Amino acid sequence: MHGNPTWSYLWRSVAQRTLDVARAGGPAWRVVAVDQLDMGFSERTGVQRGLAQRVADLGALTDALALTGPVVTLGHDWGGVVSLGWAVDHPDLVVGVATCNTAVHQPGDASIPAPLRFALSPGVLGRGTVLTPAFLETTLAIAHPKLDRAVADAFRAPYRGAARRGGIGGFVADIPVDSAHPSAPELDRIAAGVAALDVPALLLWGPRDPVFLERYLDDLLRRLPHADVHRFEGAGHLLPEDVDVAGTVTDWLGDRLPEGTVPTGAEPSLQARPSPRWRGAPEPAGGAHLPADTDHVGDASRPLWAALDELRDDDGPALVEMAAPGGVRSVSWRLLARRVDEIAAGLGVVGVRAGDRVSLLVTPGADLTAVLYACVRIGAVVVVADAGLGLRGLTRAVRGARPDWIVGALPGLSAARALGWPGRRIATVALPTVARRALGVSHTLAEVARAGAVRLAAGGALPDAPTPDSTAAVLFTSGSTGPAKGVVYTHGQLGAVRDALATQYGVGTGTGLVAGFAPFALLGPALGARSVAPDMDVTSPRTLTATAVAEAVRAADATVVFLSPAAIANVVATASALTEGDRTALRRVELFLSAGAPVADSLLAAATELMPNATAHTPYGMTEGLLMTDVDLEGVRAAAAADASGVCVGVPAAGVTVRIAPLDARGAATGVLTDTAGVTGEIVVAAPHVRDHYDKLWRTDRASRLGVDDARGHRTGDVGHLDEAGRLWVEGRLQHVVTTPEGVLTPVGPEQRIERVPGVRRAAVTGIGPEGTQQVVAVVETVAPQRRPGLAPPSVASAVRAAAGVPVAAVLVVPVLPTDVRHNSKIDRTRLGRWASSVLAGGRMVRP
Repeated sequence: MHGNPTWSYLWRSVAQRTLDVARAGGPAWRVVAVDQLDMGFSERTGVQRGLAQRVADLGALTDALALTGPVVTLGHDWGGVVSLGWAVDHPDLVVGVATCNTAVHQPGDASIPAPLRFALSPGVLGRGTVLTPAFLETTLAIAHPKLDRAVADAFRAPYRGAARRGGIGGFVADIPVDSAHPSAPELDRIAAGVAALDVPALLLWGPRDPVFLERYLDDLLRRLPHADVHRFEGAGHLLPEDVDVAGTVTDWLGDRLPEGTVPTGAEPSLQARPSPRWRGAPEPAGGAHLPADTDHVGDASRPLWAALDELRDDDGPALVEMAAPGGVRSVSWRLLARRVDEIAAGLGVVGVRAGDRVSLLVTPGADLTAVLYACVRIGAVVVVADAGLGLRGLTRAVRGARPDWIVGALPGLSAARALGWPGRRIATVALPTVARRALGVSHTLAEVARAGAVRLAAGGALPDAPTPDSTAAVLFTSGSTGPAKGVVYTHGQLGAVRDALATQYGVGTGTGLVAGFAPFALLGPALGARSVAPDMDVTSPRTLTATAVAEAVRAADATVVFLSPAAIANVVATASALTEGDRTALRRVELFLSAGAPVADSLLAAATELMPNATAHTPYGMTEGLLMTDVDLEGVRAAAAADASGVCVGVPAAGVTVRIAPLDARGAATGVLTDTAGVTGEIVVAAPHVRDHYDKLWRTDRASRLGVDDARGHRTGDVGHLDEAGRLWVEGRLQHVVTTPEGVLTPVGPEQRIERVPGVRRAAVTGIGPEGTQQVVAVVETVAPQRRPGLAPPSVASAVRAAAGVPVAAVLVVPVLPTDVRHNSKIDRTRLGRWASSVLAGGRMVRP
């Protein structure tokens, strides 16, 4: 069912896709796409058709068609309301419902969206919707990307002339703006009925819609908590035109209703499904540094905050803040445990409840740690997005997560106010009354803690602890491979992350940990480790210096250091500033870790020269699974001597299974998963500490599990292979695979060989041209930087071609290779591919 001012043409891709699926042997669904009366090419009745009449019209049509079911409804805009109204009235026929950007309830405390208020105003309604095509043209203009002219003309076809547009105006006039509107009772009836639907549901959403705002998606989710949801970042109101709604719908039908009914024993949706628990500890990996206290490792019932309870009478330092106001600040276990309890109780006083989402816009330190553990303790869901995403990325993340609360310092609160991020605000700092009002702050963290202390002193108790299957956190990815995705973890899974790190590296009670990587800083108290965040700008890892690392090691008496690859590069570059005292401190370090991107053996070696008594390890992982494999420096060196294609990231960590989904000729990961050596394909991991699902990204989550037989499994999007020794080699990203006439090519191997050419600092390999006939282009950054991009000099081009080991169609040089948003060490090959295609086709030779 279409909405206003479209018509059944909107569903042409759905009709075609269902036909294609049926022809391929899949389920055969009949598509009935209706032009509502007074809309499209249906009859012009001249009668104002209210919502109740439109629902009745649809019922009369299905009666005339003698539909006997099973039926799935699919609606867009106000067609979503009409179709859901039909579903409520036909419970004997409906087996599923799906919608695109619709609403069934207008909250009384929120105004009608501004574009509709404007369209409804007396001087605009008739002129803008009927007398002129303004409303229609505005709707067509907000497609992302812009509609082809032929498609736009097709949408205009039924509405040429004012006499044909009466239904558009009538539809706008029928929007229930308040409880006195004639259609308000029908909308209320449908809204109540939707909440009683117990059939599979799919909610598809374009966040750039200026009319159907995300509060309407929130309302639908409250009524259909079991629904599968997918938010298409970058898409807007005309969702079926903006993105592949047809493919998503047919995939969903195949999964949820393969024979027209829900299969016996089928899994519920990801949002409603209980999450897997870790039942038992894995065996320690060879060479792991086990902590003195490992009694609890692998205990799925042990909450994340258990170490705080166990150490609450310890006056030793739990946290050390290097950049605290007034100098270095130490927070004891006793103080941290008390503060967490007080904030947890205070959050309950101000109204934070289990299941509420709390966005933490706070830099790493004591405040962030205390609030995070307080939220986890009461069952609130913490939402954490790296400030390195930038304001645009953070806005997408926070709006997508739809937090109920925001806890932030002044920069975060200012951004939240200016950019309209949702959630009630709690400030971590004291603010003047005027500033509080301007920023919409309802409480400060100090006020929350005081309220909690009063409640606890009066005998109040904290609420029951959440279960291991309860959602604990939404952690956003780096945004290096597209819009940042919200990764959902349960309490049991976060506990499994803690235990995996303890098992693999022996980080536990009494360990001193320098955490130059945010996840480790937050997990330190869960491990019982004494944690210190070095003095640096957390949004820019390259600001970390060798001196700052030494100071942090000294302050926490640390034996473990964890840094990102980008941070290591600057630490090594600034080593000349170290004093003898700094070097003495660094000699205390026993274990050095780096993750987030592949680390060259030369960089690891340089870092261990600064920490000569440390064993260097570089774990492989991602936001969806922090620790998947591990390799030490000696392993990296041995792998480099093997001269294989890719970066060796070692053997699977404790409790982790790694398999490969082989690539076909199109570069797609297909076939049966294998652990056979030498097979290149997508890397698939499974472990108790892999994430539960992606937040409101049903299609993405489905793709990450497709063909994976382990409920704990995850397709990483990385490509690589296993060798005879069981070591994993990463060869690039799946979307960067080049499909040449000679076969599939992964980029990392040729890049490594090109980087051995004298004078080449870094290299990137990308493909241009149609799938299956792509030509390889090498883009290099030279040791002596080029002033402007261009074709490589003949001598450089010849050397690159000779070294690459594959046919190279063109060699380009750039001053600096572009890197992704957050990981300065990850080259943005997608961006380079677009740039190379443009310049080799005669476009301007500008920087990529």
